[in-house]
Amino acid sequence: MQDDYIEMIEPTPKLTSKKCRVIAMVLRFFLQFFTYLIGVLTWYLYDYFIAILALVLSFIIMGIVRSKLRNSVIPFKQREYQYDDKSIAIWYTAKVLCF
Repeated sequence: MQDDYIEMIEPTPKLTSKKCRVIAMVLRFFLQFFTYLIGVLTWYLYDYFIAILALVLSFIIMGIVRSKLRNSVIPFKQREYQYDDKSIAIWYTAKVLCF
């Protein structure tokens, strides 16, 4: 008989202090809306062709930043699961910024 055990995943940490919750919220909004902010700002300052290029480039860069944050703080056995921006921000704030 084969004994394969599935380990339970760690739940997303709870942030207790108000400072940590504010930091997590700011990081979450940065991860969610920075791409669109760059696109709109470039569209306002330049042309919409350049804005489309900046939007695609910022989408790629934010994907890299998001994956670096995710892979640096989420435990190795849980990396196969999908995490949204809020969860990534909470994990990063709990593990790196607020001990």
